[in-house]
Order: sequence, then C-alpha cells, then structure tokens
Amino acid sequence: MIAAIDKNLQRGIKLLEAISDEQYSDTSIPPYYSSIGANMRHILDVFACIFDGLNRKCVDFSDRERNQLAEQKTESGIAYFNEVIEQLYCLEAEDFDTIISVTDDLGTGKVTANYTLGSALIQAHSHAIHHFASIGFIINQLGIELPDADFGYNPTTPKKELVK
Repeated sequence: MIAAIDKNLQRGIKLLEAISDEQYSDTSIPPYYSSIGANMRHILDVFACIFDGLNRKCVDFSDRERNQLAEQKTESGIAYFNEVIEQLYCLEAEDFDTIISVTDDLGTGKVTANYTLGSALIQAHSHAIHHFASIGFIINQLGIELPDADFGYNPTTPKKELVK
C-alpha cells in the first residue's frame, strides 16, 4: 500500500519540479478558478489529517491545515509532499488494521465513523488520484505537459488504445 501511494505522490512532485510558481498558483482557469497548488495542498491536507489524528486514533478531515504557502510556492509544495511520504514510511503493515474514528462534513454537518487506518489511507490515495485528474484539466488549459501518462488515472480505469 505504501509503495503505491508513494508512487502516485511522486507524480505530484515530478509535476511541481517542472513548473513555475506562477503556473502553480494560477487561478485563471474556469469553471472553478482553482490552482494546481490549491489542489495539491488539498490532497496533502487529507493525508496530514490522518497523520495528525493517528496518535489519538481520531481523524477529522474537516480540520485541514490549508497552508497557503504550500499552494503558492512549488518548493513549499514539494516539502509538503516529502513530509507526507516520510510519515507514510514510518507506518508498519500491522498499523493498517488499527481502528480510528474518522469525522468529516458531508454537507449537512459532521459525521463520524470507524475506519481502519488502511481504509483511510486508501480513501486519501483515491482522493489524490481524483484531484490529479482535476489538475490534469488545469495543466491542459495552461499548456503544460502531464508529468506522465498515468497522472490522474485510477489504475482500474480502462484506457483507450492509441491508434497508430
């Protein structure tokens, strides 16, 4: 699990290493006017919520850090990616079965449910892929090349064969 999450998060780092701070923080693309940086920071905030609440076994996805610097400066974004990846590698396989209380606001107020740490990490990983797809749209509109062909694709999504 950790290797798969790391591999996906490395795609984010690869993108950030290839773009400018101006491209990273550009909010000119409709319809949401959200930047690459805002999406990246949001992805990492979800992982950070897990690690912040792990010792208490109480995770609140609605209590996110929202570090503005991490969404405006590629260097800060890369540092945030590396912090999350470092914390992933501190986990042991047996930790994945740990029961944690997870809270989030689903739109009508906060709801709490029991997860395993593994299920929370799977959710955060899938959430990252989903946001990478949104970032892919922004990248396309800004004329930036995708970091790799799998950026933003869920491994279970069928891909069309390219006609040669």
